[in-house]
Amino acid sequence: MYRPARRLAEIAPFHVVELLTRARQLEAEGRDIIHMEIGEPDFPTPEPIAQAAVDAIKQGKTLYTQALGLPELREAISMFYRERYGVSVPAARIAVTSGASGALNLAFACLAEPGSQWLLTDPGYPCNRHILRVYEGRPQNIPVGPETNFQPTPELLRQHWNARTTGLLVASPANPTGTVLTLPEIAALAGVCREFQGHFLVDEIYHGLTYAPSTRDTITATAGTSTVPGFARDITACAAGDDIWVINSFSKYFQMTGWRLGWMVIPEVYVRDIEKLAQNLVLCPSTPAQHAALAAFTPETIAILEARRGEFRKRRDFLAPALESVGFRITARPQGAFYLYCDCSALCEDSFALARDLLEEVGVAATPGVDFGLNAPEKHIRFAYTTGIDRLVEAVDRLRRHFAR
Repeated sequence: MYRPARRLAEIAPFHVVELLTRARQLEAEGRDIIHMEIGEPDFPTPEPIAQAAVDAIKQGKTLYTQALGLPELREAISMFYRERYGVSVPAARIAVTSGASGALNLAFACLAEPGSQWLLTDPGYPCNRHILRVYEGRPQNIPVGPETNFQPTPELLRQHWNARTTGLLVASPANPTGTVLTLPEIAALAGVCREFQGHFLVDEIYHGLTYAPSTRDTITATAGTSTVPGFARDITACAAGDDIWVINSFSKYFQMTGWRLGWMVIPEVYVRDIEKLAQNLVLCPSTPAQHAALAAFTPETIAILEARRGEFRKRRDFLAPALESVGFRITARPQGAFYLYCDCSALCEDSFALARDLLEEVGVAATPGVDFGLNAPEKHIRFAYTTGIDRLVEAVDRLRRHFAR
């Protein structure tokens, strides 16, 4: 008999993954597809990280680790917070996880009661609300738009908070918009959560992939708490209080997507609860991946990553005005990650149909707004600049020819 749990009816497919599958089919048929749909850096994992994994495997470092991760990796992450942000985060509060998704699973397994409501931005990363639903929580969307740079405000929290609201999850930099919260903004949101005795979770998986404003940005750079030149836009929520849950990942900035490794900064009183859950749900994160990640914080690796960050910024600065010249409108201020969230209403009535047509007819893969929520998804489409400038130029040329017909 086929009798899945009722919650499965409320978990939608991840459309971008299905779109990628179709794109791969077209490539297998000989079509040239420019991939601007998937949120994955096109750079390989830096060599020092890969070599550290090889060395660890050769040395037999493949046994289970502690449930919360290698002590030396937790210490390295703690040192990273001190050096990069000037913030003291004890290693005892850091849990190494099986990707940022693994961290969010543990957090919601710990905090979400059946029927509890959680405020999430709309648009926002779709898997967050589905992970919450698995743990019997209920996503409560906060529609956000250009007027707040697609981020929530204290006023919006107060409007949407009710008797069943349990907490708030935000992302900075955000997917799909690339927008960033300043430290005062994070502190203000934390203040409202404390006022209502709710939990506050901050998704920081795109940290490191933040960029100084270009000449077309309309926002002034925030000084932040960084002690390292060039990192002024990396603002961590850890600086706004030790009662905030902070989720991060080795996938994006460190370019270790397939290694499935992340971490979470946990309020001290919940560390033992997370440890018990990790012991039972995952035993421990991948041991070779953890040993590889020890090399992620070396000066040699950081130099590689910073050069690549500069390349991402060049792509953003080319693609944003180029897409606008075609007819898309970028109403978010993309200060981080590697996405442009575009209003496509001047070009089509349905972004899902547009994404399908662009893939099938033009050979350009982009993600329709339906993946990111219920807030005017038909008017929005996301382009990822996770391919080289030459391919972005070709993509824009194809789009221009398509809409000129």
